[in-house]
Amino acid sequence: MNEVFRRRRHAEEQESAPVAENAPVSDRESGPWDADEPHPETERVDLGGMRLPIGPGFEVQLNVAGDQIVGAVVLVNESALQVHAFAAPKKSGIWDEVRSELTRELTAAGGACEERQGPFGPELAAEIQQDGAKQPVRFIGVDGPRWFLRGVLSGRAIADPEAGKVLEDVIRDIVVVRGDQPMAPKEPIELRLPAEARQAVEQQATEEGKADLNPFERGPEITEVR
Repeated sequence: MNEVFRRRRHAEEQESAPVAENAPVSDRESGPWDADEPHPETERVDLGGMRLPIGPGFEVQLNVAGDQIVGAVVLVNESALQVHAFAAPKKSGIWDEVRSELTRELTAAGGACEERQGPFGPELAAEIQQDGAKQPVRFIGVDGPRWFLRGVLSGRAIADPEAGKVLEDVIRDIVVVRGDQPMAPKEPIELRLPAEARQAVEQQATEEGKADLNPFERGPEITEVR
């Protein structure tokens, strides 16, 4: 399952978009944010455990493991950002541990890996094997209150600083909704389809139940356009 939805906005729509007069203001300049702390209001896709900011020309794909949605991919201008949110201990972050695990795994798989300082602190510049070739990527990690957010940048964003900043700004504006339920450290925070997409899926399922469909014919994608 790989549900896709898109939002495109014209420049004039951005300029005329209403701004919340009493939007909360945080002491920090940027996120990612916890849902329980004040954060700036902006247009975001509500994925349940994560609220993902969107912009003109953005395409969002959802990562599915079994019957659970566990992550999202933002595609824009030949660049990609894959983001996953995980549970973390209450009193300590896990990015140091995860970074060490990634380094061991990537090295063992024949890839290259180097730790660097980035806009969010320590990150990994790596090369991974994909389709028989090495692909450069950036692993970014952010420890939050009882959660950990991991982002992986690839494509044009690796070599083009401006393209990279577009996706870094997406990370800065993500809101993580950890919830109060007990979760083991590193357990993925489950996501869900946004309301519009869920309605489209339910409607499609109803229509398919009333018609004989060609099983080899590609069905419609979940698409939202503005």
